[in-house]
Amino acid sequence: MALGNDSTADTNSITDSVCFLRMKPFQTIGCIAGSIILIVLFPAAKALATQGHAGIEGVWVHQFAHLFFLFSMMLLIFWLRQAGLVKAPGWRYIQYAALFFILWNMDTMLVHFLDEQIQAVRVESLGSWRIRVSTASDRGWLATVYYLSKLDHLLCVPAMVCLLMGLRHMLKEVKPVESGRGVR
Repeated sequence: MALGNDSTADTNSITDSVCFLRMKPFQTIGCIAGSIILIVLFPAAKALATQGHAGIEGVWVHQFAHLFFLFSMMLLIFWLRQAGLVKAPGWRYIQYAALFFILWNMDTMLVHFLDEQIQAVRVESLGSWRIRVSTASDRGWLATVYYLSKLDHLLCVPAMVCLLMGLRHMLKEVKPVESGRGVR
């Protein structure tokens, strides 16, 4: 499909439709009304922050997925460093994201191992905002390690932020297409 000279117009129409502030008044009212209708028709339900894995085979498959992702991020860092791409800020942020994803995978693999594979910890709900983490043989340090490891979002969120910042830097480095040239 040839875009010809319309590539700039297509890009501008996409940008205009994404930017809420540039919308026409009728479109803005329609978006707000549609959002209210969706909220009324589909009220929020309880969202659980953790996910259990059915049976030990589900845990094994999930652990192998973490291991695969971990090695993929290690390989990405290796390739980025071998190619010398980490000198550019965008790729450097992506390297940081890969490092955080490696740490996140190691952390979550430890948590899955402790609570689902060897069942070394037991978590009891004591109320809305209280839990008790206990271990099989009263090892307080293991309960502390488990609790701190469950805070995996402290590794995953920075990874996603670094990835976003890297992609933004790379997007800034891309030269815009001149209006006279189209992509074929």
